[in-house]
Amino acid sequence: MLVTYLEASRDLCETDSILFGAALAVCRIIGAKLSTAGRTTGQSSAIPAWRTRIEERIAKARALIGRLICFRSGNTRPRIVRTVRMAFAGTNVSLSQPDIMQKLTERIDDLKQRIAAWGKRIRRYTERSTRFNQNRLFQSDQKRLYKSLERPMVSGTGPVPNQADMVAFWRGLWSEPVNHNEGPWTEVVASQCAGITPMDPVTITPDDVAEAVRRAPNWKSPGLDGLHHYWLKGFVDKRKRPSGAKFREQKKLRLQERKKMARSLKHFLQNNEDSTETIDATESQDSKSVISVTVSGPSEI
Repeated sequence: MLVTYLEASRDLCETDSILFGAALAVCRIIGAKLSTAGRTTGQSSAIPAWRTRIEERIAKARALIGRLICFRSGNTRPRIVRTVRMAFAGTNVSLSQPDIMQKLTERIDDLKQRIAAWGKRIRRYTERSTRFNQNRLFQSDQKRLYKSLERPMVSGTGPVPNQADMVAFWRGLWSEPVNHNEGPWTEVVASQCAGITPMDPVTITPDDVAEAVRRAPNWKSPGLDGLHHYWLKGFVDKRKRPSGAKFREQKKLRLQERKKMARSLKHFLQNNEDSTETIDATESQDSKSVISVTVSGPSEI
């Protein structure tokens, strides 16, 4: 069945879809775990653990800054006081000393500087990751990169246009013939390209695919199509094998050849046995004549 669909495929995209569907069917039949998230996105959305820890530190620091500001403004609730004491733990700072307001301001400024440093670290990583992903996407799919760089369209809030007006507008653009003046530069380009030999059509055979993936790792991370090399290797080998009717025909031919060889060998052995018996009979007659000559010799003498 797979060979029939592959032979009827018209381009690489259709062939890739057929192979991916076959691999998906095999995984469902054997009960294997499926992971198709990489086929649509191509990138992992997992957040690094260190970034999660920094974000938690930033959230705790902002909450602490808020409570320190509340205490500096005169809020002396037990929870606020307890948080302020924890903030100054191990610094030999008492809440009853006269310069406590200055200490609070210094502590708040210190926390703000730490938040700025942590945020800058995350920002550097985000910018670097964005550049890396854009460079890789430019090498693999430029159309997708340019589409991602476009600004999002802002939907208008005005009245909905009339359907008849829209039909008339687009019909005036596409239905009426227009004579365009391309200019002399098109003739120059056409004359320059006249001597270029057109490229021969590229035909990709199963042998080419098998040679390309022969030394490739089986289960390395796949590309945008989400298809591992293991399936390409297996399906290419399967494509080389004959179908059911061809296999039965080849098996029948092999059996006929074996029968012919068996008959030839039997005939050869029979002829060999007959020739061996003839030679043995001839040798026995010669020996008898020799014996008779030997015995009759002395009597004549």
